[in-house]
Amino acid sequence: MPTMTSSVPDAQVQALVSYLDQEAQPAIVLDTDYNILASNTAYRRQFGLAGQSVVGQKCFRVSHHYDKPCDLAGEHCPMKKALEKRGPDRVLHIHHTPRGPEHVNVELRPILDAAGNVVGYVEHLVTVRQASARASSDGLVGRSPCFMQALEALQRVAPSRLPVLLLGESGSGKELFARAVHEASERSRGPFVVVDCSGLSETLFESELFGYEKGAFTGAASRKHGLVETARGGTLFLDEIGDVPLGMQVKLLRLIETGTFRRVGGVETLQADFRLVAATHKPLREMVADGRFRQDLYYRISAFPIELPALRERIGDIPILVDSFLQRMAQSSRPLRITPQAVARLAGHDWPGNIRELRNVLERASLFADDGIIDLPQLPALAAVAPSAPQPAGLPAPAGRRMSDAELARLARGFPGTRKELARQLGLSERTLYRRLKALGIAMPDQDAAP
Repeated sequence: MPTMTSSVPDAQVQALVSYLDQEAQPAIVLDTDYNILASNTAYRRQFGLAGQSVVGQKCFRVSHHYDKPCDLAGEHCPMKKALEKRGPDRVLHIHHTPRGPEHVNVELRPILDAAGNVVGYVEHLVTVRQASARASSDGLVGRSPCFMQALEALQRVAPSRLPVLLLGESGSGKELFARAVHEASERSRGPFVVVDCSGLSETLFESELFGYEKGAFTGAASRKHGLVETARGGTLFLDEIGDVPLGMQVKLLRLIETGTFRRVGGVETLQADFRLVAATHKPLREMVADGRFRQDLYYRISAFPIELPALRERIGDIPILVDSFLQRMAQSSRPLRITPQAVARLAGHDWPGNIRELRNVLERASLFADDGIIDLPQLPALAAVAPSAPQPAGLPAPAGRRMSDAELARLARGFPGTRKELARQLGLSERTLYRRLKALGIAMPDQDAAP
Protein backbone atom coordinates (compact mmCIF):
# COMPACT_ATOMS: atom_id res chain seq x y z
CA MET A 1 0.00 0.00 0.00
CA PRO A 2 1.48 3.42 -0.89
CA THR A 3 2.40 5.71 1.97
CA MET A 4 3.77 9.23 2.45
CA THR A 5 6.99 10.46 3.90
CA SER A 6 6.27 10.94 7.60
CA SER A 7 7.63 10.54 11.10
CA VAL A 8 6.32 6.97 11.03
CA PRO A 9 8.62 4.69 8.98
CA ASP A 10 7.00 3.07 5.95
CA ALA A 11 7.70 -0.43 7.25
CA GLN A 12 5.87 0.35 10.50
CA VAL A 13 2.94 1.83 8.62
CA GLN A 14 2.72 -1.29 6.45
CA ALA A 15 2.84 -3.54 9.51
CA LEU A 16 0.18 -1.48 11.26
CA VAL A 17 -2.16 -1.49 8.26
CA SER A 18 -1.63 -5.24 7.88
CA TYR A 19 -2.82 -5.60 11.46
CA LEU A 20 -5.75 -3.17 10.98
CA ASP A 21 -6.85 -5.04 7.86
CA GLN A 22 -7.91 -7.90 10.14
CA GLU A 23 -10.46 -5.61 11.82
CA ALA A 24 -14.03 -5.15 10.64
CA GLN A 25 -13.97 -1.54 11.84
CA PRO A 26 -12.86 1.17 9.37
CA ALA A 27 -9.51 2.73 10.27
CA ILE A 28 -6.91 5.11 8.84
CA VAL A 29 -3.32 5.95 9.82
CA LEU A 30 -2.38 9.63 10.12
CA ASP A 31 0.83 11.55 10.65
CA THR A 32 1.03 14.53 13.01
CA ASP A 33 0.30 16.97 10.17
CA TYR A 34 -3.19 15.56 9.41
CA ASN A 35 -1.99 13.60 6.36
CA ILE A 36 -3.61 10.21 5.72
CA LEU A 37 -0.82 7.66 5.39
CA ALA A 38 -2.93 4.54 4.80
CA SER A 39 -6.39 3.06 5.20
CA ASN A 40 -7.59 -0.45 5.91
CA THR A 41 -9.93 -2.49 3.73
CA ALA A 42 -12.98 -1.78 5.90
CA TYR A 43 -12.43 1.97 5.54
CA ARG A 44 -12.08 1.80 1.77
CA ARG A 45 -15.18 -0.36 1.52
CA GLN A 46 -17.35 1.92 3.66
CA PHE A 47 -15.96 5.42 3.06
CA GLY A 48 -13.90 5.20 -0.12
CA LEU A 49 -14.80 6.29 -3.62
CA ALA A 50 -14.16 3.97 -6.54
CA GLY A 51 -10.89 4.77 -8.28
CA GLN A 52 -9.85 7.36 -5.70
CA SER A 53 -7.33 7.05 -2.89
CA VAL A 54 -7.34 9.07 0.32
CA VAL A 55 -3.62 8.50 0.87
CA GLY A 56 -1.79 11.82 0.84
CA GLN A 57 -4.88 13.88 1.57
CA LYS A 58 -5.65 15.84 4.73
CA CYS A 59 -8.12 14.07 7.00
CA PHE A 60 -10.22 17.20 7.52
CA ARG A 61 -10.53 17.69 3.77
CA VAL A 62 -11.66 14.11 3.18
CA SER A 63 -14.06 13.86 6.13
CA HIS A 64 -15.48 17.39 6.32
CA HIS A 65 -14.47 19.14 3.08
CA TYR A 66 -12.75 21.76 5.26
CA ASP A 67 -9.61 23.59 4.21
CA LYS A 68 -8.29 23.71 7.79
CA PRO A 69 -8.29 21.41 10.86
CA CYS A 70 -11.58 20.87 12.67
CA ASP A 71 -10.64 22.91 15.75
CA LEU A 72 -9.89 25.93 13.53
CA ALA A 73 -13.29 25.46 11.87
CA GLY A 74 -15.15 25.62 15.18
CA GLU A 75 -15.36 21.90 15.94
CA HIS A 76 -13.78 19.51 18.42
CA CYS A 77 -10.60 18.02 16.94
CA PRO A 78 -9.66 14.65 18.48
CA MET A 79 -6.08 14.95 17.19
CA LYS A 80 -5.46 18.03 19.32
CA LYS A 81 -6.87 16.35 22.42
CA ALA A 82 -5.05 13.06 21.79
CA LEU A 83 -1.78 14.97 21.47
CA GLU A 84 -2.38 16.80 24.74
CA LYS A 85 -3.41 13.65 26.65
CA ARG A 86 -0.96 11.25 24.97
CA GLY A 87 -3.97 8.99 24.94
CA PRO A 88 -7.18 8.26 22.99
CA ASP A 89 -9.88 10.84 22.34
CA ARG A 90 -13.36 10.30 20.98
CA VAL A 91 -15.88 12.61 19.31
CA LEU A 92 -19.10 12.43 17.29
CA HIS A 93 -18.74 14.18 13.92
CA ILE A 94 -20.75 14.57 10.74
CA HIS A 95 -18.63 13.08 7.94
CA HIS A 96 -19.08 13.38 4.21
CA THR A 97 -19.38 9.88 2.82
CA PRO A 98 -20.26 8.38 -0.58
CA ARG A 99 -23.84 8.18 0.71
CA GLY A 100 -23.96 11.80 1.90
CA PRO A 101 -23.44 13.29 5.38
CA GLU A 102 -23.52 10.74 8.20
CA HIS A 103 -23.03 10.75 11.97
CA VAL A 104 -19.74 8.98 12.72
CA ASN A 105 -18.11 8.16 16.04
CA VAL A 106 -14.39 8.89 15.73
CA GLU A 107 -11.79 7.53 18.13
CA LEU A 108 -8.20 8.67 17.68
CA ARG A 109 -5.29 6.83 19.35
CA PRO A 110 -1.76 8.24 19.29
CA ILE A 111 1.26 6.24 18.12
CA LEU A 112 4.22 6.85 20.47
CA ASP A 113 7.90 6.31 19.76
CA ALA A 114 10.40 4.89 22.26
CA ALA A 115 10.82 8.32 23.85
CA GLY A 116 7.07 8.75 24.34
CA ASN A 117 6.66 11.29 21.54
CA VAL A 118 3.55 11.22 19.36
CA VAL A 119 4.61 10.31 15.83
CA GLY A 120 1.23 9.44 14.31
CA TYR A 121 -2.31 8.32 14.99
CA VAL A 122 -4.73 5.51 14.30
CA GLU A 123 -8.31 6.68 13.73
CA HIS A 124 -11.23 4.29 14.01
CA LEU A 125 -14.61 5.32 12.57
CA VAL A 126 -18.01 3.84 13.41
CA THR A 127 -21.13 5.05 11.61
CA VAL A 128 -24.05 5.81 13.92
CA ARG A 129 -27.02 3.79 12.68
CA GLN A 130 -29.57 5.18 15.15
CA ALA A 131 -29.69 8.71 13.69
CA SER A 132 -29.48 10.42 10.31
CA ALA A 133 -27.77 13.69 9.36
CA ARG A 134 -30.12 14.06 6.39
CA ALA A 135 -33.82 13.55 5.80
CA SER A 136 -34.88 10.01 6.68
CA SER A 137 -38.12 8.06 6.66
CA ASP A 138 -37.56 6.76 10.21
CA GLY A 139 -35.54 7.25 13.39
CA LEU A 140 -33.79 10.30 14.81
CA VAL A 141 -32.92 13.12 12.42
CA GLY A 142 -30.75 16.16 13.09
CA ARG A 143 -27.37 17.85 12.83
CA SER A 144 -27.63 20.98 15.00
CA PRO A 145 -25.04 21.33 17.81
CA CYS A 146 -27.53 20.70 20.64
CA PHE A 147 -28.90 17.60 18.88
CA MET A 148 -25.35 16.34 18.32
CA GLN A 149 -24.57 16.82 22.01
CA ALA A 150 -27.55 14.69 23.03
CA LEU A 151 -26.73 12.06 20.39
CA GLU A 152 -23.12 11.83 21.55
CA ALA A 153 -24.26 11.32 25.14
CA LEU A 154 -26.61 8.57 23.91
CA GLN A 155 -23.77 6.84 22.08
CA ARG A 156 -21.61 6.97 25.21
CA VAL A 157 -24.16 5.39 27.53
CA ALA A 158 -25.94 2.92 25.24
CA PRO A 159 -23.35 0.09 25.45
CA SER A 160 -23.37 0.23 29.28
CA ARG A 161 -26.01 -1.05 31.69
CA LEU A 162 -26.60 2.29 33.40
CA PRO A 163 -30.19 3.53 33.74
CA VAL A 164 -30.82 6.50 31.44
CA LEU A 165 -33.06 9.46 32.26
CA LEU A 166 -34.25 11.51 29.28
CA LEU A 167 -35.24 15.06 30.19
CA GLY A 168 -37.05 17.37 27.81
CA GLU A 169 -40.23 19.18 26.97
CA SER A 170 -43.30 17.30 25.83
CA GLY A 171 -43.03 16.40 22.16
CA SER A 172 -39.24 16.65 21.97
CA GLY A 173 -38.76 13.05 20.83
CA LYS A 174 -38.04 11.21 24.09
CA GLU A 175 -39.45 7.89 22.89
CA LEU A 176 -37.33 8.02 19.72
CA PHE A 177 -34.24 8.68 21.83
CA ALA A 178 -35.18 5.84 24.18
CA ARG A 179 -35.55 3.47 21.25
CA ALA A 180 -32.17 4.63 19.92
CA VAL A 181 -30.57 3.80 23.29
CA HIS A 182 -32.09 0.32 23.01
CA GLU A 183 -30.96 -0.20 19.41
CA ALA A 184 -27.38 0.86 20.23
CA SER A 185 -27.17 -1.45 23.25
CA GLU A 186 -26.26 -5.09 23.66
CA ARG A 187 -29.98 -5.76 24.21
CA SER A 188 -31.00 -4.55 20.76
CA ARG A 189 -32.33 -7.99 19.77
CA GLY A 190 -34.60 -8.06 22.79
CA PRO A 191 -37.97 -6.33 23.15
CA PHE A 192 -38.43 -2.58 23.59
CA VAL A 193 -41.39 -2.15 25.91
CA VAL A 194 -43.06 1.22 26.51
CA VAL A 195 -44.88 1.95 29.77
CA ASP A 196 -46.95 5.14 29.63
CA CYS A 197 -46.94 6.25 33.27
CA SER A 198 -49.33 9.18 32.79
CA GLY A 199 -52.99 8.87 33.66
CA LEU A 200 -52.73 5.51 35.43
CA SER A 201 -54.08 4.95 38.94
CA GLU A 202 -51.83 3.16 41.42
CA THR A 203 -53.80 -0.09 41.13
CA LEU A 204 -53.85 -0.06 37.34
CA PHE A 205 -50.18 0.89 37.14
CA GLU A 206 -49.18 -2.03 39.35
CA SER A 207 -51.18 -4.58 37.39
CA GLU A 208 -49.88 -3.23 34.07
CA LEU A 209 -46.28 -3.28 35.25
CA PHE A 210 -46.19 -6.51 37.26
CA GLY A 211 -49.13 -8.44 35.84
CA TYR A 212 -51.58 -10.37 37.99
CA GLU A 213 -52.67 -13.86 38.97
CA LYS A 214 -56.04 -15.40 38.20
CA GLY A 215 -58.58 -14.24 40.76
CA ALA A 216 -56.41 -11.38 42.05
CA PHE A 217 -59.39 -9.03 41.66
CA THR A 218 -62.82 -8.95 40.07
CA GLY A 219 -62.46 -9.58 36.36
CA ALA A 220 -59.04 -11.30 36.61
CA ALA A 221 -60.20 -14.46 34.83
CA SER A 222 -56.69 -15.67 34.01
CA ARG A 223 -53.07 -14.94 34.75
CA LYS A 224 -51.64 -11.94 32.87
CA HIS A 225 -47.95 -11.22 32.37
CA GLY A 226 -46.98 -7.63 33.10
CA LEU A 227 -44.77 -5.34 31.07
CA VAL A 228 -41.75 -6.13 33.25
CA GLU A 229 -41.95 -9.76 32.14
CA THR A 230 -42.61 -8.72 28.55
CA ALA A 231 -39.37 -6.68 28.60
CA ARG A 232 -37.23 -9.67 29.60
CA GLY A 233 -33.88 -9.50 27.81
CA GLY A 234 -34.63 -6.04 26.43
CA THR A 235 -35.36 -2.47 27.48
CA LEU A 236 -38.16 -1.14 29.68
CA PHE A 237 -39.02 2.47 28.85
CA LEU A 238 -40.93 4.30 31.57
CA ASP A 239 -42.36 7.32 29.76
CA GLU A 240 -43.40 10.29 31.94
CA ILE A 241 -42.05 8.67 35.09
CA GLY A 242 -42.80 11.89 36.96
CA ASP A 243 -46.48 10.84 36.88
CA VAL A 244 -45.93 7.59 38.81
CA PRO A 245 -48.11 7.73 41.98
CA LEU A 246 -46.16 8.13 45.23
CA GLY A 247 -47.53 4.88 46.60
CA MET A 248 -46.22 3.04 43.56
CA GLN A 249 -42.80 4.65 43.61
CA VAL A 250 -41.59 2.48 46.51
CA LYS A 251 -42.52 -0.70 44.59
CA LEU A 252 -40.78 0.63 41.49
CA LEU A 253 -37.70 1.39 43.59
CA ARG A 254 -37.71 -2.17 44.97
CA LEU A 255 -37.95 -3.56 41.43
CA ILE A 256 -34.94 -1.52 40.30
CA GLU A 257 -32.84 -2.21 43.40
CA THR A 258 -33.47 -5.95 43.76
CA GLY A 259 -34.39 -6.94 40.22
CA THR A 260 -37.36 -8.88 41.62
CA PHE A 261 -41.15 -8.47 41.69
CA ARG A 262 -44.42 -10.28 42.36
CA ARG A 263 -47.55 -10.31 40.27
CA VAL A 264 -50.61 -8.73 41.83
CA GLY A 265 -52.27 -11.43 43.93
CA GLY A 266 -49.21 -13.67 43.71
CA VAL A 267 -46.72 -14.94 46.28
CA GLU A 268 -43.94 -16.12 43.95
CA THR A 269 -40.92 -13.83 43.66
CA LEU A 270 -39.91 -13.43 40.02
CA GLN A 271 -36.63 -12.22 38.52
CA ALA A 272 -36.64 -9.21 36.22
CA ASP A 273 -34.18 -8.77 33.36
CA PHE A 274 -34.34 -5.40 31.62
CA ARG A 275 -32.37 -2.23 30.93
CA LEU A 276 -34.16 0.82 32.33
CA VAL A 277 -34.73 4.01 30.36
CA ALA A 278 -37.01 6.65 31.87
CA ALA A 279 -38.25 10.00 30.59
CA THR A 280 -40.11 13.01 31.88
CA HIS A 281 -40.90 16.63 31.05
CA LYS A 282 -41.43 17.42 34.74
CA PRO A 283 -38.84 19.04 37.08
CA LEU A 284 -37.98 15.97 39.13
CA ARG A 285 -35.50 17.81 41.38
CA GLU A 286 -38.23 20.26 42.42
CA MET A 287 -40.64 17.38 42.93
CA VAL A 288 -38.09 15.67 45.20
CA ALA A 289 -37.67 18.89 47.19
CA ASP A 290 -41.41 19.24 47.85
CA GLY A 291 -42.06 15.53 48.46
CA ARG A 292 -43.87 14.64 45.23
CA PHE A 293 -41.12 12.27 44.06
CA ARG A 294 -38.97 9.95 46.14
CA GLN A 295 -35.36 11.04 46.43
CA ASP A 296 -34.01 7.48 46.50
CA LEU A 297 -35.92 6.60 43.33
CA TYR A 298 -34.69 9.76 41.63
CA TYR A 299 -31.05 8.84 42.26
CA ARG A 300 -31.68 5.31 41.00
CA ILE A 301 -33.15 6.39 37.65
CA SER A 302 -30.89 9.40 36.99
CA ALA A 303 -27.51 7.65 36.80
CA PHE A 304 -27.07 9.10 33.30
CA PRO A 305 -29.36 12.06 32.51
CA ILE A 306 -29.57 13.37 28.95
CA GLU A 307 -31.11 16.77 28.21
CA LEU A 308 -33.05 16.72 24.94
CA PRO A 309 -33.26 20.08 23.15
CA ALA A 310 -36.55 21.78 22.40
CA LEU A 311 -37.29 22.36 18.71
CA ARG A 312 -36.84 26.13 19.11
CA GLU A 313 -33.24 25.38 20.15
CA ARG A 314 -32.59 23.45 16.93
CA ILE A 315 -34.39 25.55 14.34
CA GLY A 316 -31.63 24.74 11.84
CA ASP A 317 -32.89 21.15 11.78
CA ILE A 318 -36.39 22.13 10.61
CA PRO A 319 -35.71 21.72 6.85
CA ILE A 320 -34.52 18.12 7.21
CA LEU A 321 -37.19 17.33 9.82
CA VAL A 322 -39.86 18.61 7.41
CA ASP A 323 -38.43 16.52 4.55
CA SER A 324 -38.33 13.50 6.87
CA PHE A 325 -41.99 13.87 7.85
CA LEU A 326 -43.01 14.30 4.21
CA GLN A 327 -41.16 11.09 3.35
CA ARG A 328 -42.97 9.23 6.12
CA MET A 329 -46.35 10.63 5.16
CA ALA A 330 -45.79 9.70 1.50
CA GLN A 331 -45.53 6.04 2.53
CA SER A 332 -49.26 6.00 3.29
CA SER A 333 -50.48 8.61 0.79
CA ARG A 334 -49.36 10.51 -2.30
CA PRO A 335 -45.92 12.18 -2.60
CA LEU A 336 -45.76 15.64 -1.04
CA ARG A 337 -43.56 18.69 -1.60
CA ILE A 338 -43.19 21.91 0.34
CA THR A 339 -42.19 25.35 -0.93
CA PRO A 340 -39.25 27.36 0.48
CA GLN A 341 -41.71 30.01 1.64
CA ALA A 342 -43.61 27.43 3.67
CA VAL A 343 -40.39 26.13 5.23
CA ALA A 344 -39.47 29.70 6.15
CA ARG A 345 -42.86 30.13 7.82
CA LEU A 346 -42.34 26.92 9.80
CA ALA A 347 -38.87 28.04 10.84
CA GLY A 348 -40.29 31.28 12.21
CA HIS A 349 -42.61 29.55 14.69
CA ASP A 350 -41.62 29.04 18.34
CA TRP A 351 -42.99 25.44 18.48
CA PRO A 352 -44.24 25.10 22.07
CA GLY A 353 -45.38 21.58 21.13
CA ASN A 354 -41.96 20.76 19.66
CA ILE A 355 -41.52 18.01 17.06
CA ARG A 356 -44.96 16.56 17.74
CA GLU A 357 -46.52 19.91 16.88
CA LEU A 358 -44.46 20.16 13.68
CA ARG A 359 -45.66 16.73 12.59
CA ASN A 360 -49.28 17.62 13.33
CA VAL A 361 -49.03 20.89 11.37
CA LEU A 362 -47.62 19.06 8.35
CA GLU A 363 -50.25 16.32 8.51
CA ARG A 364 -53.00 18.95 8.65
CA ALA A 365 -51.44 20.93 5.79
CA SER A 366 -51.24 17.81 3.64
CA LEU A 367 -55.04 17.50 3.74
CA PHE A 368 -55.32 20.88 2.02
CA ALA A 369 -52.54 20.22 -0.52
CA ASP A 370 -54.74 18.97 -3.36
CA ASP A 371 -51.88 19.23 -5.86
CA GLY A 372 -49.37 17.62 -3.47
CA ILE A 373 -47.62 20.93 -2.72
CA ILE A 374 -47.66 22.52 0.74
CA ASP A 375 -47.42 26.29 0.49
CA LEU A 376 -48.34 29.21 2.76
CA PRO A 377 -52.14 28.92 2.22
CA GLN A 378 -52.05 25.33 3.49
CA LEU A 379 -50.36 26.25 6.77
CA PRO A 380 -52.31 27.31 9.86
CA ALA A 381 -51.60 30.60 11.64
CA LEU A 382 -48.37 30.13 13.57
CA ALA A 383 -46.92 32.25 16.35
CA ALA A 384 -43.62 33.88 15.40
CA VAL A 385 -40.45 33.50 17.45
CA ALA A 386 -39.15 36.46 19.40
CA PRO A 387 -37.15 38.94 17.26
CA SER A 388 -33.93 37.97 19.03
CA ALA A 389 -34.24 34.30 18.09
CA PRO A 390 -31.70 33.02 15.53
CA GLN A 391 -32.66 32.44 11.91
CA PRO A 392 -32.66 28.78 10.83
CA ALA A 393 -29.94 27.23 8.72
CA GLY A 394 -30.57 27.61 5.00
CA LEU A 395 -32.87 30.63 5.30
CA PRO A 396 -32.09 34.29 4.49
CA ALA A 397 -31.96 37.14 6.98
CA PRO A 398 -35.01 39.42 7.07
CA ALA A 399 -35.33 41.62 4.01
CA GLY A 400 -33.32 44.85 4.10
CA ARG A 401 -30.79 43.61 6.67
CA ARG A 402 -27.32 42.29 5.90
CA MET A 403 -26.65 39.05 7.70
CA SER A 404 -23.96 39.41 10.38
CA ASP A 405 -20.79 37.35 10.29
CA ALA A 406 -21.93 35.51 13.42
CA GLU A 407 -25.25 34.58 11.83
CA LEU A 408 -23.56 33.52 8.60
CA ALA A 409 -21.04 31.34 10.45
CA ARG A 410 -23.81 29.57 12.36
CA LEU A 411 -25.92 29.03 9.26
CA ALA A 412 -23.01 27.73 7.20
CA ARG A 413 -21.95 25.21 9.88
CA GLY A 414 -25.50 23.87 10.20
CA PHE A 415 -26.43 23.90 6.51
CA PRO A 416 -26.83 20.38 5.07
CA GLY A 417 -26.13 21.25 1.42
CA THR A 418 -23.40 22.77 -0.72
CA ARG A 419 -22.00 26.29 -0.84
CA LYS A 420 -23.86 26.92 -4.09
CA GLU A 421 -27.18 25.90 -2.55
CA LEU A 422 -26.62 28.10 0.49
CA ALA A 423 -25.70 31.07 -1.70
CA ARG A 424 -28.90 30.62 -3.68
CA GLN A 425 -31.06 30.50 -0.55
CA LEU A 426 -29.32 33.54 0.95
CA GLY A 427 -29.67 35.55 -2.27
CA LEU A 428 -25.89 35.96 -2.63
CA SER A 429 -23.51 35.15 -5.44
CA GLU A 430 -21.45 32.08 -4.74
CA ARG A 431 -18.27 34.14 -5.08
CA THR A 432 -19.46 36.64 -2.46
CA LEU A 433 -20.40 33.84 -0.11
CA TYR A 434 -17.04 32.13 -0.70
CA ARG A 435 -15.14 35.32 0.19
CA ARG A 436 -17.14 35.89 3.37
CA LEU A 437 -16.79 32.28 4.50
CA LYS A 438 -13.07 32.31 3.76
CA ALA A 439 -12.65 35.42 5.90
CA LEU A 440 -14.44 33.57 8.71
CA GLY A 441 -12.25 30.49 8.26
CA ILE A 442 -15.17 28.28 7.24
CA ALA A 443 -15.00 25.74 4.44
CA MET A 444 -18.08 24.28 2.77
CA PRO A 445 -18.37 21.60 0.08
CA ASP A 446 -18.62 23.11 -3.39
CA GLN A 447 -20.40 20.02 -4.72
CA ASP A 448 -22.39 17.11 -3.38
CA ALA A 449 -20.64 13.92 -2.34
CA ALA A 450 -20.75 11.20 -4.99
CA PRO A 451 -23.81 8.95 -4.67
